[in-house]
Amino acid sequence: MNITLAVRGEFIQLDQLLKATGLCDSGGAAHAAIAEGRVRVDAAVDTRKRAKLRPGQTVSFGGAEVKLVAAQAPGPAAT
Repeated sequence: MNITLAVRGEFIQLDQLLKATGLCDSGGAAHAAIAEGRVRVDAAVDTRKRAKLRPGQTVSFGGAEVKLVAAQAPGPAAT
């Protein structure tokens, strides 16, 4: 399964990404998966629960691959 996630702001934390994409049901489940070394960031195991991930990075977990992209800035407001 391939997922594309738009990052609003500068970064998203690894544990928050797993919850936001529905790959983990809770923060506790995300923390456990990360601590057990089951999550890869750019093909390398990452055990930092609050690793700051930025657009251009890829996270792999449980058969899914999440590609991070920059969120589009809103256009000018119509008057």
